[in-house]
Amino acid sequence: MKAYKVNDFSALIGIDWADKKHDICEHPNDTEKYHYTIITSKPEALHEWAMSLKKRYPNQKIAVVCELKKGPLIYALSKYDHLVLFTINPSTVAKYRKAFTPSGAKDDPSDALIQVEILTLHMEKLNVIEPESASIRSLAQLVEYRRGLVQDSVDLSNKITAALKNYYPQALEWFKEKDTLIFCDFISKWPSLVHAKKAKKLTLLNFFTAHNSHYRNVNDARIISIKSATPLTDDIGVIVPNQMLVEVLITQFKVLLKGIATLDKAIKLSYKSQNDKVVFDSLPGAGPQLSPRLLVAFGSDRDRYHDASELQKYAGIAPVIERSGKKMWTHWRYSCPTFLRQTFVEWAGFSIRYSFWAKAYYEQQKSKGKPHNSIIRSLAFKWIRIVFRCWKTNTPYDESKYLEALKRRGSPLLKFAINS
Repeated sequence: MKAYKVNDFSALIGIDWADKKHDICEHPNDTEKYHYTIITSKPEALHEWAMSLKKRYPNQKIAVVCELKKGPLIYALSKYDHLVLFTINPSTVAKYRKAFTPSGAKDDPSDALIQVEILTLHMEKLNVIEPESASIRSLAQLVEYRRGLVQDSVDLSNKITAALKNYYPQALEWFKEKDTLIFCDFISKWPSLVHAKKAKKLTLLNFFTAHNSHYRNVNDARIISIKSATPLTDDIGVIVPNQMLVEVLITQFKVLLKGIATLDKAIKLSYKSQNDKVVFDSLPGAGPQLSPRLLVAFGSDRDRYHDASELQKYAGIAPVIERSGKKMWTHWRYSCPTFLRQTFVEWAGFSIRYSFWAKAYYEQQKSKGKPHNSIIRSLAFKWIRIVFRCWKTNTPYDESKYLEALKRRGSPLLKFAINS
């Protein structure tokens, strides 16, 4: 990643963004003056402002700093070659404001100025927004949106479960998996035990067959349970409102499940076209859901990170070490892209089932009394270093080669695995 200096730019600009308008502080390098302007957040206004900068500073780069990494403002400004976008943590601006403003009161024009001052003094410490290819950026949004929808489906499933327990708990026993169309369609067709009991055996069998449930013993057990089930309550004051709630939630749930399936197809198609697919397909336990997320986490720009530690810190996996006097302590890294950290932590957890050394490491740390979450984060830390090497050299991961490397180094991990 290119290291920029203040003298590389003809002007430094800070933007304090908002939903309806943006406060801008502009500082030309050839003067000590600061110019303040306000523009609306409309695309036309942003374009007019960006092009006016190009006219006033022809053939020169302009540094723009903002408290955003993505969003409409960043998407709008990324298309202009004469702008170099820097990102700054909002908490950094807040702490800077508090340090030099006794009241600590927020003021949009002042915050834009603060961003320019931080950019001037600490440009080398700020991250530059360097967009990946369109296909990588598209895949990145798809996998993140999918993760959000999956969480929404979990929330809806919990609400449906809670409502069914109030009047129709048997349905939860008949279908162990709730995130399926067969469960949704059954509840839609027979929203209460009274409705289910009225259904004929052949009607139920045809329903199960139509939903690809072909295990005869499972279907027979369901039908027997339906016919012999005892209502939890006959109180219509309980049944009616809960049934209405379930019918509404089930409708939402079906739409959500179909939407997730649509995203899955788009992710699969996009991931299939990526050149680095072979590297991330080789990772133990990644599978069709996590492989695309891991590919996006690393990206396609091999110069984006100089070493694995940069990604470990950026992803929030590397712990923070603090010192004061004779004391030293380690704590969780609070400021990081949450979705990126989730990706590495979730995969590290799955890798235990598919990687010999990962399982051995987990058991080794567990024997030392380490808590589960700490072990998984530590394992993710190790995995990033390994995958970083594979990514840099465009080489698929090979478990046997890694185990051989551990053996040559006389790793105590292998000794523990053999003795345990």
